[in-house]
Parts: sequence; structure tokens; C-alpha cells
Amino acid sequence: MKTRKITPYLLVAPYILHFVIFVAFPVIFSIVLTFHKWNIISPMKFSGLDNYIRLFNDTLFLKSIMNTFVFLIIHIPLQIFVALILAEILNQKIFMRGFFRAAFFMPVVVSGVVVTMLWQQMFAFDTGLLNRVLTTIGLDKVGWLVDPDIAMSSIAVMATWKNVGLYVILFLVGLQTVPPHYYEAADLEGANRFQKFFYITLPMIKPTMFMVIILSTIGGFSLFIEPYIMTGGGPLNSTISAVLYIYKQGFFYYHMGYASTLGLFFALIILIVIVIQKKFIEREK
Repeated sequence: MKTRKITPYLLVAPYILHFVIFVAFPVIFSIVLTFHKWNIISPMKFSGLDNYIRLFNDTLFLKSIMNTFVFLIIHIPLQIFVALILAEILNQKIFMRGFFRAAFFMPVVVSGVVVTMLWQQMFAFDTGLLNRVLTTIGLDKVGWLVDPDIAMSSIAVMATWKNVGLYVILFLVGLQTVPPHYYEAADLEGANRFQKFFYITLPMIKPTMFMVIILSTIGGFSLFIEPYIMTGGGPLNSTISAVLYIYKQGFFYYHMGYASTLGLFFALIILIVIVIQKKFIEREK
């Protein structure tokens, strides 16, 4: 009897231990850090609300949040549009359909660092492939990563190429759940391809669309590798994302308490955005 009572606790013990060590403790410790100054080497020093006061006076952090939202505004619509069009094409009976599905998904499983370095070379001002193509056809070079006005847009395009394969698969799953007799009835009514797409396909894949929007938003908020490798946050801090700025505060300048404060505040922003999206989705349903 005793063994039978202990067994359930032994089975759940590894998960509970993992949760306490890798989830609960880091979260609680980071909250505690927001009220301290700590550079890892020296002992923690209580600072009260100094980190929070500094946060609201930190114009660069506010700029990093704005940069992140600019990225989201460009990246999410572009990613959804491209993924939906590709999914619609790949949902048809085309030659080598399986190959193209695998090819579009391939960048998703490739290391983000590798993909970012590849695109960094393509975006290079003097030796990059894109500018070589432009000069070949008689156009001027573009400062893809050195022009503050378009650097974030360039990163958004690269991130779309990297992640679009995942959302193509998700849209394909959604498209294949649409009952074919809807299209057959539309054909009898004389509907063209665009009418069937806007009046049948889009309404039927609305749940998939909402899931893609939420996943894209969460992924966009975690923007880090691309600006870290491609621009380092430049030029003129035009591509520094919130996560990159938090990382620099913590691991470049060793302001661990302030970095924890920034991370907590940014997590609240993400939570608010996700809750608003959830409310909108529930209303649409």
C-alpha cells in the first residue's frame, strides 16, 4: 500500500523538479533582481525602485520597443500574405508538389545563425548578391543594412524567408480541412477563383489564420539573432530590438538588475498584446 501511494509522487517528481529549477526559481529570482543592483561579481545591493525609474527614462529602451513593433507591422502581414499564397499554390495538384513543400520548409529547420549570416552576405553593400544584381541592370546600390530607413525592413524580409515555411504548412493543413463540396457548389453558381478564395477559403481557415497571427506575434517579439548578427542594433540604433537591448544590458554591461526589470516590463507588454489579440479572436468567433 505504501508503495502504491508513493508511486504517483515519484512519477511526477522529475517534472516538478524541472519546473522548480528551470521555471519557478528563475522567474522569482528575476523579479527579486528588479529591486537590486548586481553585476554578477559583486554581491547584490538593494536599490528599491531605481531600476523602474531608470526604465521610464531610458529613451533607447523605448526606441527598441518601437523598433520591435515596426518589425512586427512589416513582418506579420508580409509573412501571412506570402505563406497563404504559397499554401494555396501548393494545395493544388502541381508537378513535384512534395518537393516544393519540403523546400519551403527547409529554412525553418536550418540554424537561425546560418541563415542570418547567409542573408548578411546577400545584403552586403559592395559585394552582396542583391546589389550586384541591381548594378547589373543599371540601378544604384541599396544600403540594405546601412541605411537606417530600410535596415529593419530588410531584416523583416529575411525573417519572413526564414519562417514562412512553417506557416505554409499550417495553412496547408487549414486548406485541406475545407470541405470540397463548397467549391463544387460555387462552381455550379459560376464563381471564379478569386470569389471562391475570398468567400469560401478565407472564412473557413479563420481559426488557422488566428493561430498564425498569434504565433507570428510571439516569434516577432523574440527578435534577437537577426539584428544581433546582421547589424548589432545599428545603424543609429534603428534595428535594436527590445530583446537585443535587454541582452546587452545584462551580458555586455552586466546590469543584471536593470536587465531583469526591462525583461519583466517587456513581458507585460507581450502579455497585453496577446490578451488583446485573444479578445479580438473570441469576438470574431
